[in-house]
Amino acid sequence: MKCIIIDDEPLAVEVLQDYCKKLDFLELEGTFNNPLDSIPIINRKNIDLIFSDIEMPQMNGIDFIDSLENRPFFIFTTAYSHYAVDGFELNAVDYLVKPIPYGRFVKAVSRVQGLLTKNGEVRDTNIFPSSGGSENGDNFIFVKAEYENIKIRIDDIKYVQGLKDYLKIHVVSTNKPILTLMSFKELHDRLPSNLFERAHKSFLVNVNHIGSIQRNRIVIDDIRLPIGESYKSTFLFRLGLR
Repeated sequence: MKCIIIDDEPLAVEVLQDYCKKLDFLELEGTFNNPLDSIPIINRKNIDLIFSDIEMPQMNGIDFIDSLENRPFFIFTTAYSHYAVDGFELNAVDYLVKPIPYGRFVKAVSRVQGLLTKNGEVRDTNIFPSSGGSENGDNFIFVKAEYENIKIRIDDIKYVQGLKDYLKIHVVSTNKPILTLMSFKELHDRLPSNLFERAHKSFLVNVNHIGSIQRNRIVIDDIRLPIGESYKSTFLFRLGLR
């Protein structure tokens, strides 16, 4: 996957370069302080992904991305979280706030990899490929429920519902969800990012189990789940609907 970095801060560029080197499937084709200098390589090299800062002296990163006719996938990297809405209105794949943790970087890049796979190789009826395993390489996770640790196959998880301090994990073959004391972030970090997407503050969805999308609702086995306004743009873009 060919990528470039656009950022006027040398330290930020150095961090992203180091992160890119750690992922074998990323090919860093260049780094740029001025967004306009990157246009020739974007047109010539078939770039798949742009990491772009937003506040730069030569040109605002949002304005630059908006100006591109043949726009690659892009991820904004910035110290200012208040730009997030503008970024997602442009269908940014992700929005990383500096300082960027490596794990968060990997999750964002994996999301792009999933989108490229979807666009280039549709081999079955699944929206995305089978997970192949958790972030640790396993095809299952253990969660604590009551007085035991329960093993759950990742592909069997249909969706997760948040209830205050608890999560309800809905799985195939049973109408009884697994109730566990865990945060959304803790569970999401343990699941493959190419398969699970947050659709609402209270729902995490396995995209392979989605039957249909009806306006602001997700249908999974005749169950209708809401799509939250703050998650809608990214969620629909992930499914290729925007």
